[in-house]
Formats: sequence, structure tokens, C-alpha cells
Amino acid sequence: MAEEEKQPRQFRAEVCKVLHILTNSLYTNREIFLRELISNASDALDKLRYRMNRGESPSHADLPLEIRINLDKDAKTLTIADTGLGMTADELAENLGTIAKSGSEQFLADLASTAGDEDKEKKTEDAANIIGRFGVGFYSVFMVGSKVTVTSRPAFGDENTANVWTSDGLGTYTVEPADDADLQRGTVVKIWLKDDASEFIEKYRVESVIRKHSAFVPFPVFVDDGQVNTQPALWREPKFNITKEQYSAFYKAVTYDSKDPLDVLHFSADAPVQFNALLFTPDDAQEFFGAEKDAWGLDLYASRVLIQHHNQELVPEYLAFLKGVVDTEDLPLNISRETLQENVILRKINQVLVKQTLSHLEKLAKDDEEKYGRFWKLHGRIFKLGYNDFANRERISALLRFNSSAMTDADALTSLDAYMERAPEGQKTFWYIVAPNREAARLNPHMERFRRKGLEVLWLYEPVDEFVMDGLGKYKEWEFKSAEMAGDDALNDFSDKEQPAHEAVAPLSDEEQGSFDNLLAKMKEILGDKVKEVRVSHRLADSPAVLVSPDGGMSSSMEKLLKVMRKDDTLPVKVLEVNRDHPLLRNMLRMFQADADDRMLAHMTQCLFDASLLLDGYLKDPQELAARSRQLLENAAAWYTEVKKI
Repeated sequence: MAEEEKQPRQFRAEVCKVLHILTNSLYTNREIFLRELISNASDALDKLRYRMNRGESPSHADLPLEIRINLDKDAKTLTIADTGLGMTADELAENLGTIAKSGSEQFLADLASTAGDEDKEKKTEDAANIIGRFGVGFYSVFMVGSKVTVTSRPAFGDENTANVWTSDGLGTYTVEPADDADLQRGTVVKIWLKDDASEFIEKYRVESVIRKHSAFVPFPVFVDDGQVNTQPALWREPKFNITKEQYSAFYKAVTYDSKDPLDVLHFSADAPVQFNALLFTPDDAQEFFGAEKDAWGLDLYASRVLIQHHNQELVPEYLAFLKGVVDTEDLPLNISRETLQENVILRKINQVLVKQTLSHLEKLAKDDEEKYGRFWKLHGRIFKLGYNDFANRERISALLRFNSSAMTDADALTSLDAYMERAPEGQKTFWYIVAPNREAARLNPHMERFRRKGLEVLWLYEPVDEFVMDGLGKYKEWEFKSAEMAGDDALNDFSDKEQPAHEAVAPLSDEEQGSFDNLLAKMKEILGDKVKEVRVSHRLADSPAVLVSPDGGMSSSMEKLLKVMRKDDTLPVKVLEVNRDHPLLRNMLRMFQADADDRMLAHMTQCLFDASLLLDGYLKDPQELAARSRQLLENAAAWYTEVKKI
């Protein structure tokens, strides 16, 4: 090398300023430097392997293709060496002396220009594993290093001597012959660590960075002679070659879950974007509504190198239960791998992932009902949020599962299609009731006429369920409607299948009907502004009373949910409907006819209202209800004692 080539050279493109930006602003996490150096080393090994596959013979052809990292605590140095392609003195100056000059980018350009038309696509595909299409990743080394040397010996060509590139990242560098007889082929990067970067001299710290970012590079990575990346990039392997045990081991390695996954989805896509995906469904329910609400998303890789952990653009929120890996070579990156240049590619991947996942769930629901039932119990709470996905709403609706009045127990589930098959001719509505549990749904007074008509009602136990029903609107031209909102004539077309639990009572005479109307007016007077109206119910068979929303209002469950969201604890003003054929109301009628101002009539009216509030989930003052109930019990006991004396 000429004497002038040993002199310090100035970086191009105002390197002092650019290096300052690169080392202080570009990366938010300094450990990224190690990912970039390993990526460059893997890149060099890929290039060498490609040329060897073309029949070229490198120097020291028996050397293994590997990456070795050595830590020297006394000297405070970190060294990373590869046995890859290597660089000449001119290539060192060209590739490391110019910002945004990428040897990988040039390699691909040369490959495309020299290949014939018939084999250009094949050769480009063979070289697609090369990492680092932008030439700035190397400079992240100056985030942690006060001085860096890059010693390299090319694997091909007449100039088979080693040269060393040296810089402190402050504006100049040198390239000169290296006195390193041990370097047979490849590149060695040696970093003198800054005082505030001493953490990277610790073996455990370096290994943790490799496991996080570079665990799946296609060449062995050793740290002080111990291999770190022992887990293969399973998503790159043909799925028919992979055992269930291998999938489970991989899942546990990347998620730290102690249980095997419930399900696995492994596929490759070529259009509209080329990528590989390995997705898992955990066998435990995931919490996405509390402190961990943002801890979801898939790991995004570019050519086996981690780009972003928990990328939430790859899947919609209703598939947040999925864990796994997406690896693509079509991903455009900006100057930093931490920030994606644009999201067009991700949106296309998202569309394919959604389509593949829904197809997989449809097949699972058809072929393995028991396993799909477990999936629903674990992850249905988040999956049902897919009602917002208008493009896939029909498919998502078919995958929803519910408990219902036709089921034998709380664990049994039905699909909407199965509900439709069981429905009587002429029914075009999915009826539902929102309740905290199955027993509460069964005892809901609004169930009585549906039970009498033999009509199935979906029982919804989650607060979000009614939003789901409102959001879906329809499924196969069937509407979703709350049983609470069923009009008086909504079920007239269906004949009775059951008789009320109480024996039928004689209808009221005209005189009694007039008195009953006056009783309703008296009850409204007693309750005052607490109710909008007191009226006869046409929906009750066994219960004495029920609260209903005013005509055109919303269901009680939706109203409660909105009140919670608005932090409104006031009681809603509803309509109190009473069953005039119930024994309690007939006895209240006799009391009213005897004495319209009887105090016990007022107590009973208030208790009836409180009980209806309790069933509706609105009772604010249970102490008052208890006091009234105690008073009624005392009176009932006294009356009973007097009767027994007679």
C-alpha cells in the first residue's frame, strides 16, 4: 500500500456531523450496535456461501462459516469475527468511509446486472438472505466504542492480504496493512468500549442481546467459545418436517411460557408480499384489558434479524392473542432498523395474516369442535372485538360462540348458524339477554314469554357483548335484538309451548279492571319520579313485576355500561310493568279496594320496585330494601299468628 494511503483520511459527507446524529439520535437503544455487527457478519457469510455455491473456491475453503465474539475485561474490548467474504483495502475505504454506502446494496445490484434474463430471478432469490441494504448500521458501533478497528482479509482475488480500518468516529479514519497472521479469511471488528458502555463486556449481557435480536441468524454465533443461537429459525423450515415437540420447544423459547401452545399456524406467502409466519395460540387466557393491554403483537424479523418486538400493525386487536414470528425480505427500512419507513408492506402482511388465521379457525371449528371450544373460552373475549372488522364481519360472525337457553349447562356453546337451524319457521331475529351469569339470565323476567313460546335466547355474560351485537347489526339477514326490547306483539306469530308456573286466575271483571287501573295510578303516585309509568305487562308469566326501558330506549345492560363510562351513578327512570294475574298483584288489588291509603300497600309497592331494581342491577340502597322486607315479615308473622288463633 502506498505511503499516502496510510495517512488519515477524512470521512465524506460531513461525517463528523452525520456520525454525531447516528451515534446519538438514530438508535434509542444502544444494544442495537451488536445486532448490526452480527447482521453484517451474517451478510458476509451469506455472500461467501452464495459464491461457493456458484462453484468458486475461496481461500481456506475448509474454514467453518461462523461468527465468534470474544470479550476482554482487562482491555475493555469486544471483538466480533466472521469467516465470510472479507474486504480489500479499497473496499474498506469505500464501504466504511462513506455514509450510506452499502456493500450489500452494491452486491445485489451487481448480481442483477450480470445475471441473464432466465436465471436473474433465481439468483436474486438465492441472495435474498443478505442483510443490511443500507450502509449505516455499522456506525452504530460508535455509540459504545471510543475506538474501532476493522481488520479484513478477502476470500477471493489476487489481493489476498489483510488490511485494517481504524477510526474513533470523530471525523477521520485510516486504512493500512495489518500485521495479523491469524486472520485467514473474513473480517474482525474490535471495539474499545467507552466507560459508560462497560455492560457490554459482560458475557450474560452480550448473550441476552443476541438472544433478543439475532437468535435466528443462519450461522452459529459463539461468545467466548459458547454457541448462543442454538434455536433454529423454525419458520423457515418446511412445516411437514417439523414435529409437534419442535413447535412446542420453539414456542416456549420465544414466549417463556411453561405450557405447550394450544394451536399452531405455520405458512409461507408469496403474494402480495413474500414472508414466512409461525403463529401460536397460547393455552392460557391473555389479559389485554388491564396493565398489559399494550403487551401484544408479533415479532417482526427481516431475514432472521429482529426488527421490532410486539409489532401491533401486523394483526388487528381482535387477534391479539396470537404470538409468534413474521419474517419478510420485502420490508423497506429507513436509515434505522428501529423505525419502519412505510407501512404499506405491513398492511399487506396484515391482510394475509387475518385471512389465513380466519381460515385456520374455520377449519378448526369444523374439524375439532372440542378444541375450538377451548380456544373460545380462552380467547373469545378478545376475538369477539372483530365485529369492527367490516371486511371480515360475516366470517367473524360465523366463528362467534355463545351460551344460550337451549344449552344444557354454562360450558356448552352454540354458533349463530346452529341457533338458526333450531329456530322455528318464521323467526328472523337473534334474541339475546345480557346477564352476569347463567342463573341470572335464567331468572330474568324478560325470559318468561320466550320460555313460554319455546324460543331460544342467547345469554351474554360480558359487558362488551351488547356492543358486539349492535356492531354486527345482522348476520345472514337475521337481526340481533335484546329480549328486553321485544314489543308486545313481537312473539304473537309463535304458539305457546309451556304453561305459566302459576295456575290461571279468573280474569278481572269490568269493575275490578277499573279498580286495577286506579291501583296502577296509586302505585305511580307512591313511586313518584322514580318511574316514568306503571302499566300492565304483556311479557310476564311468573314474575310479579319488571322494569323496562321507555319505548324507543336502550336495554338496561347498555344503559348501565354507558353510565359507568360517563361515571353517572343516578338511577334511570324506567317503566314499571306489573303482572295483573300474579297472586301478589291480586292481593294488592284487594288491599287497595279495602283501603287505598293503606301504609302496607305503599311498603309493598316500594318493595316491588326495589326488587325490580335489584334484578335490573341498579339497586343503590340495599339497607332500605332490607328494612322494608323486615317490616313486611313482621306484619306477615303477626297476621299469621292472628289467623292461627282464630
